[in-house]
Amino acid sequence: MRQIIALGGGGFSMEPENTLMDTYILKQSGKDNPKICFIPTASGDSEDYIQRFYRFFQTQNCRPSHLSLFRPPTRDLESFILEKDIIYVGGGNTKNLLALWKDWGLDTILRKAWNQGILLAGISAGSICWFEEGVTDSYGEGLEPLNCLGFLKGSNCPHYDGEADRRPTYHTLIGANKIQAGIAADDGVAIHYIEQEIGKIVSSRATSKAYRVSYEHKVIETELQTEFLGS
Repeated sequence: MRQIIALGGGGFSMEPENTLMDTYILKQSGKDNPKICFIPTASGDSEDYIQRFYRFFQTQNCRPSHLSLFRPPTRDLESFILEKDIIYVGGGNTKNLLALWKDWGLDTILRKAWNQGILLAGISAGSICWFEEGVTDSYGEGLEPLNCLGFLKGSNCPHYDGEADRRPTYHTLIGANKIQAGIAADDGVAIHYIEQEIGKIVSSRATSKAYRVSYEHKVIETELQTEFLGS
């Protein structure tokens, strides 16, 4: 079963005291003690980001590791990735992430991992990278569309409620036919894809939601059923 969990925001990097999202991800591997590997490429392999990952996951019933492309642990990246149960991709600059992954052949390795049933997850840049297109601030000031890996159909917009420009820009881009219709996610929301279809949408915040955004003579935003993971 191929799975991708795309986070609009939240998790250990944004709400370290709220463990709902990351414990959900761990459970979806189906393993009692899963091997989870963090890929922080989009942040330039930020040491602080890596340490925040370990600070949380070392307290959980799992075996955490990370993959740095600036300090690679091995020449055999394929074997390193394919022995994991979960790949968790961090946020940052999506354009640079895609460029580095393609140069190292990591895009091909991750597609193989996905096809072999290794769970792929990620936040922000680590969310939009899996789609055909995404809304990114990778170019500096302002938000623009970006072609991504295409594991999932359509486009993706994270931080839908967390950044003031996200919702209006996504609407404008879809209305102008500059980006495909797609799925937007508030901070604290994860869209859980099974194969290439949405299986479930969950949130770590009671009021956070996901939306399908399309264009039919006008931009149409449809709120999607979202399950709050808390009590």
